[in-house]
Amino acid sequence: MVLFLAIPLSARSFADEKLDALEKIRSRLSVADGYDLSVFAAIPNARSMALAPDLGGIFVGTRGRNLYFLPVDQNGQAGKVQNISSAFTSANGVAYQKGTLFVADQGRVVAFDVSNFNGTALGEPDRVLFDALPDKSHHGWRYATLSPDGKKLFVAVGAPCNICKTSGLEGTIITLPVSGGKPEIYASGLRNSVGLTFAPDSGDLWFTDNGGDGLGDDIPREELNKASAPGGFYGYPWFAGNDTRAPDFKNEKVPHKVTFPAFTFNAHNAPLGLHFYEGDMLVALHGSWNRTEPDGYKVVRVKFTAGKPQTVSPFLSGFLRDNGAVLGRPVDIKPFGEDGSVLISDDHAGAIWKITPKQ
Repeated sequence: MVLFLAIPLSARSFADEKLDALEKIRSRLSVADGYDLSVFAAIPNARSMALAPDLGGIFVGTRGRNLYFLPVDQNGQAGKVQNISSAFTSANGVAYQKGTLFVADQGRVVAFDVSNFNGTALGEPDRVLFDALPDKSHHGWRYATLSPDGKKLFVAVGAPCNICKTSGLEGTIITLPVSGGKPEIYASGLRNSVGLTFAPDSGDLWFTDNGGDGLGDDIPREELNKASAPGGFYGYPWFAGNDTRAPDFKNEKVPHKVTFPAFTFNAHNAPLGLHFYEGDMLVALHGSWNRTEPDGYKVVRVKFTAGKPQTVSPFLSGFLRDNGAVLGRPVDIKPFGEDGSVLISDDHAGAIWKITPKQ
């Protein structure tokens, strides 16, 4: 259950024309039977979200300099979005625990004491957890989440290339104590993971990974991975995704035992954010850019049976039109409210969508 404290809300920051445009997009989208879709807010380049109920709002990251705060009242209605900082290289990765906002920027991970946050300005970070992430723009947008006990921050660090050998922390998921310190590699052999979550029953880490480009329309399949313990190696760059060998390294011996994905999606679908939902999992497919016939551009429901992903079906679709036009690209998924609602960010439409079960 997510309850938001009441804070003063002012007029919407986006012109009515923008909201009207989002309503027109909404009318062309399709949501699974039994659910309603609405426009929750308009936020440019909306990416990762971190709910902060005690502060009365949501932190929203972007793949640029800006970090936003979206006020939400006790009735669950969004207010005027605020650009609270433009001091980042890539403010994509955000995570929150009471009183502290964590931001995984391109080259460092910082923490802000927001216990007295006024909703409009973030200020300078109170501490730097780590400042030696690979500071490269290619796959330099981080994703972050807190461990179930809140003691560690998990941060995905992409490989700075399409398919290449990596070094240091490149192509990994790392953990950092929330108080700061030396990072530890939790998972390696990854190209670019932009979605992390923990299973509510087992506590296992589940994460997406995007495969290499330029290998054809249908390979490699994109990955949904599971890690029950640290130390797993997931194949990159010797494998370009799933069990597809990367051409440049196909004759080399793979140096570690490979953990192959628990589930796969179509090539170039770009799976990003994910969220366990009603015993299944919702996954945002950001969509292809180098495929003859575009694919993805939707949120899918992955059906779990006996704890294992089995099949996939559309949950929110219609962003990709028959004429090839793109109306939106879903990124992150977060639970919202006690009624089973979820929020979905969309960096293409500049929106946060809300899906609510019909009563």
